[in-house]
Amino acid sequence: MDTTAVLLSQPSVIGLADVDLNPMGEEDALIDVHWTGISTGTERLMFEGTMPDFPGMGYPLVPGYEAVGEVIAAGPRSNRCVGETVFVPGSKGFRSVRSLFGAAASHLVVTGARAIPAPASLGDKAVLLALAATAHHALVRAGTEPGLIVGHGTLGRLIARLALALGKTCPTVWETNAARRSGAFDYPVLDSGEDAERQFPCIIDASGAANVLDTLIARLAPRGELVLAGFYDERMSFNFPAAFMREARITIAAEFQADDVEAVLRLLEEERFSLDGLITHREDANDAAQAYGQAFGDPQCLKMVLDWRKLS
Repeated sequence: MDTTAVLLSQPSVIGLADVDLNPMGEEDALIDVHWTGISTGTERLMFEGTMPDFPGMGYPLVPGYEAVGEVIAAGPRSNRCVGETVFVPGSKGFRSVRSLFGAAASHLVVTGARAIPAPASLGDKAVLLALAATAHHALVRAGTEPGLIVGHGTLGRLIARLALALGKTCPTVWETNAARRSGAFDYPVLDSGEDAERQFPCIIDASGAANVLDTLIARLAPRGELVLAGFYDERMSFNFPAAFMREARITIAAEFQADDVEAVLRLLEEERFSLDGLITHREDANDAAQAYGQAFGDPQCLKMVLDWRKLS
């Protein structure tokens, strides 16, 4: 069986292509994908050719780790059922191309454990489960409550929302882009120059900017913690004396775990947490190349979703 997928044939060259799927095994499920999200972090690095050399990296490449669809076939040992709505955080089910994450396709073959049941009522908002789980993981990794979140993109917003949903002290959010500071939020969103606070016990950085360490360390309280929740493609360095005087701790929050997804789904079910208002742009998968360009180039685009249901 083949499928239509987003294919990065080389850096800066993206479009749709037919690719071969691996045959299903007894533990696998076949997913008819309805929506996929575009990551302005990792997928941008793949597009620009600056993604670090992770296992599976190379071209041609199917990107993406935010797919939502329906199970249309299930192996006898997959623990999945035909008709289930599932979230798929990536796939390696292609025969002829590389797949670092590999979820941006009309159909996917994945192990049943890789297909996570999700409420059908979420619709395309379910593509945000990966980022929401990443946000939850960052909060769990933090040793204390975050007083400051840096970056008010999708990830920063999710961290702030989850902090409040989990009953933590209302954090402050810094954002350099004035357009992303506007709106009614349940927490203050400031330019860093407007914030006089210099004693944050914990700061979570969701900006992905490699040059922020010195600025953030200078705002830590003694023995404070800086959690790096973004993805950084450049070498990071910091002023050691400033960190030394504070006995600063630097923590890296990496890939989310299954219990992070479960926690987010539980908060959604209990209506303590919402994914509303984070998807700002939607395009048919037929227009994937245009959608990727807008997702990477338009600062007003928080999250772009591709709709695969009308693929021609």
